[in-house]
Order: sequence, then structure tokens, then C-alpha cells
Amino acid sequence: MSNRQMNMHKRQKLDTRTLGRLLKYLGGKRLFILAVVMVCILIGALVNVRGTTFIGSLIDNEIKPLLTQSGPVKDFSSLANAIRTMAIIYVIGVAVQYARALLTAYLTQDVMRNVRDDMFVHMQSLPIRYFDTNTFGDIMSHYTNDTDTLRMLFSQSIPQFLDSAMTLVTTLIAMIRLNIPLTGLVLLFVALMLVLVGRIGGASGKYFIAQQRSLGAMNGFIEEMINGQKVIKVFTHEEQAKTDFDRLNEELCNNATKANTFAGMMMPITANLGNIQYIVTAVVGSAIALRGGSVLTLGMLISFLNLSRNFNRPISMVASQLNAVVMAIAGAQRIFELLDEEPEQDEGYVTLVNAEYYGPELREAPSRTGIWAWKHPHHDGTVTYTKLKGDILFDGVDFSYDGEKQVLFDISMYAHPGQKVAFVGATGAGKTTITNLINRFYDIADGKIRYDGININKIKKPDLRRSLGIVLQETNLFTGTVMDNIRYGRLDATDAQCRLAANLVNADGFITRLPHGYDTMLEDNGSNLSQGQRQLIAIARAAVADPPVMILDEATSSIDTRTEALVQRGMDRLMKGRTVFVIAHRLSTVQNSNVIMVMDHGRIIERGTHDQLLEQKGSYYQLYTGKLELE
Repeated sequence: MSNRQMNMHKRQKLDTRTLGRLLKYLGGKRLFILAVVMVCILIGALVNVRGTTFIGSLIDNEIKPLLTQSGPVKDFSSLANAIRTMAIIYVIGVAVQYARALLTAYLTQDVMRNVRDDMFVHMQSLPIRYFDTNTFGDIMSHYTNDTDTLRMLFSQSIPQFLDSAMTLVTTLIAMIRLNIPLTGLVLLFVALMLVLVGRIGGASGKYFIAQQRSLGAMNGFIEEMINGQKVIKVFTHEEQAKTDFDRLNEELCNNATKANTFAGMMMPITANLGNIQYIVTAVVGSAIALRGGSVLTLGMLISFLNLSRNFNRPISMVASQLNAVVMAIAGAQRIFELLDEEPEQDEGYVTLVNAEYYGPELREAPSRTGIWAWKHPHHDGTVTYTKLKGDILFDGVDFSYDGEKQVLFDISMYAHPGQKVAFVGATGAGKTTITNLINRFYDIADGKIRYDGININKIKKPDLRRSLGIVLQETNLFTGTVMDNIRYGRLDATDAQCRLAANLVNADGFITRLPHGYDTMLEDNGSNLSQGQRQLIAIARAAVADPPVMILDEATSSIDTRTEALVQRGMDRLMKGRTVFVIAHRLSTVQNSNVIMVMDHGRIIERGTHDQLLEQKGSYYQLYTGKLELE
């Protein structure tokens, strides 16, 4: 067996500790609600037992005496009182069952809300690496399929287990009071049922876990296929997509079939054993009753037989719920895998604060001043403030995504405030990786990156990223208005500031022509806009943030040449006075850069201005003249 198969086998073993961890969600106020539910279940179980034994007492204490009464007029008052009392008991039973249903629904949804909250909050703390290595469809499966299994657990399985436990205890006590030998006979059959349920449940457990994993994998594949439909059709990849889907679907089908086959065996087996037990108990009980005496009367036998059936029913119900429990534990394992993912580490202690000048010195300001500073606490208790300028320095930086294959080699460069630094080179040369390191989406293996003279490892990540504006090649717009999407760059920005940012990057013209202007609703990642319009909104979003450092990763790649000229003028105004890192394949967009870095296989092979690089007649010259293509 390979290591991968062994690991899969280990993961498919049912982790019973997961159930205990899951039940911790029933703490606090939910524990009190659960206690009230248990009281309701107990009252309901007592009502059911009393209803069952009532038949026997009705026969022995009410009907038989009536049959022996002489005279034309019989006294039904005692019978009427008994029936009236039982009716009141049943009304109480209905009331507690109604209360139980309401409380169970509230408890279930409260738990589900907290599970989803924990997942989403923790997901926000995960590093970019997690999302790079897991499909979005599989991650979404945690919030849909896996949490749905928990809903079934808390809304049905746990109440059913509690109900069954209460029913078993109360029924067992009632049976013992009626006849001990017959109770022993019933318990023998119950023991046999429990053994069979345990064996079948254990066999189905690993397949339910495999089913949840297969479901997550298939959801991930479907999500990829939906997002890539245009590519699939352009390259006529439909048949291969069907083949790949059939393979995943077949795997899910096999795992689900095996899981549900074992789970489906439980109910018939326990039900048939219950029927056999009922017949055997009836035969033995009838023999005892026919002997006469008060050991077992006819009414007692009828009550006992009904109790024995009630005693078997909870076991059958528990058996039918075992598959839901196993699925819930499988879903919980996947949820806890997400919750157990290591959050993004942040050892930084330097923060970004509003500042003001007090004489020649900077100090922290109580409100927004337009001046930002790095607040740097020291070991001796002193605090220094360094004005945020946007001075970036790379010193001998090496980097690897997986710790094995190195992708950046000895990167050394600087970008002074107000400078524009451009990166050009083939795909995979390491251009975007450098910008990912500035954001600390990933941490370097060796060397140093300094921001305004401060090692960026000392800067808290949220503060570091707040000082950076970034426009990615892949545009992400959110459900909301155009104004909402621009304001995403700075939540406290006014409408006027958002319009000013849009006007700065020449996005105001097309926005005002939309059906509702800035109040136009965007959905499905802005599918009602062109690719260029979406990119312009993303650029405006970065502009309203007004950061000292801008990162433009192919920011104009989706804009036509005419629009690019308009955007470029707006970008020039946006970049004025800021440190800007530009990644571009169109060399026309980087010609006015202060320095151009030519990258190849993770190394900077040339650097200089546009004119200097042309004079060198190296790789950049060949790219510019068309003698060399970016591959």
C-alpha cells in the first residue's frame, strides 16, 4: 500500500473524538435549552408509557369489573374518570412535544449559525497559500454539504437519541414492574440487535467519510467547469470534461452506494428481530397468563406486549439515525480540518497610525490628518514614529513557495518614494511573486525587505497592507452598487471622494452612462460590465484608498488601446508622488518608469531606464524590437 493510500485510509477511519468536539457547541445557554428539551422528552416518554399501561389497567380495573356488575344499569363513572385523566395526560404530552419541536429548531439553527461564523471568521485568518492549494468548490462544500449534515444531526439524530434513551429507561422500568422473566427475554433480543447495529454501523462509517470527501472533490470540479465554460467550448473540451466528471461522479456513487447499503440494512434487520421478539414474548407470556393467578393477567400481558414493541422501536430508530450520525461526523471532520488550518502568522508589532507634527517631531493624532506614520515600540518602553513615505528595499531576497523549488534568487533592488519601478519578463519569471512578498502574502526564505527602513516582518500585516494599493490582473467585483465597489478601497470614503477617484482614472464617463449611474447594481462579479469597465472600477477602488505605494499587476491588460491611453493619463495622475510597482507585458506602459527590471527565471538580469536598456541592446532591446517574444 502506498503512503498516499495509507493516509487516505487513516483519514477514512471514523474519528469518534470529533463527535465530542462537536458537542461542545451545545455549551452555554444552549446547554440550558438542551436540558429543557430533555425534560420535554422525558415527559413525553412518561406519557407514552402511561398510555401503554393504561390499556392493561383499563381492562383489569375498569372493563372486567363492569362485565361482572349485575343489574340493568351499570356504573360507568370510574371508567369515565379514568378516560378523562388519560385525556389530560395526552394533552400535556402534545404540549411538551410542541415545545420540544420549537426549542429543537431554535437550538439547531443557533448551533449552525455559530459553526458557520467560526468557519468564516477562521477562513479570513488563513494565508493565501490555503486558497492557492484548495479548490473554491471544495471550500464551499464545507459551508453547504458538510454543515447540512450537522443540521440533520442536531435537528433529528440527537433529539432522537435522547428520546430513545428516555423511552428505553421508562419502558424498561414499566416492564420490570409487570414481569421480570419476560423483561429478561426482551433484553436478550435487544443485546443481539445492538451487536448487529454496532457491526453494520462500523462498516458504513468509513464509506460515509469517503462520500463526503468525494462530494467535496466533485463540487470543486463543477465549480472549475462553470468558471471555465468559455475555455471548454473554445477548445472543444466537452467530451474530456464529461469523462473527468463521470470518473468523479462514479467514485461518489460507489462510496455513497456502499455507505447507504450498510446503513439501509439496519432498519430491516432490527425491525424483523423486533417482530420475532414480539412473537416469542407473546407465546411465552400467553403460557404464563393461562396458568392463572395474579403473576400475569390478560391486561398485564397486553400492556407488556405493547411495552416490548415500544422498547424495540427506539432501537430501530437509533439504527436508522446512525447513518446520519456517521455522515455528520464525516462532515464535522472536514469542518474541523478547515478550523484546524494554521492561521496566517503575524509577529509584527509596528502599526500604522494617524500622525501630526508637534514641532519637528511626529506624534500620534486622535483623528485623520492625512499624515501617516509607523508607530514603533521598543524594548525599553520608548516609542518612535517614522513617517510613511513608501521607501521599499529588497536586499538579497530568496524565496520558494513549497520550500523545495526556489523561484527567486538574490533579488536586490530599491524603490524610493515617488519612483515607478516596472517588471518585465516571461510568464513565470517571478514578477508577481515579488509583489506578493511586498504584501507579505508569503514570507521570504532569506534576505530582507525594508519598508521606510523597517523590516516588514516587524510590521503588522493589516497595517502593512493598509498602506498598499493593489490592482490585480483578475478583477474581483462584489455584489452591490458601483459606488459600493469603489468604496471597498476605503470604507469611510464619501461619495464625493469616490467620484473623484473614478474621475481621476477616467472611469466617471462610462459610470455616469450606466442605467443608474453610481447606484447601478453589480452582480456575478460585474458580469453586466465589459472587462475593461470592470478593470477601471478596480483601479478607482485602489485610487480612493490613496495609499503611498501602488502595485499594478497587469492593471491595463483587459483594456483596449484607446481606453488604455485615457487610463494611462489617469494612472499617471494617480501615481504622482507615490512609489509604484508595475507589472506589464505591454512595454508601452512602462517606458516612463524610473527603472525597469528585466526578469528571467527568478533573477533580475537587466535594470535601467527605457533608454539605458535600449542602449545595452540586451533582452529588453530584443523584446522592444520584436526580436524576442515573451513566452
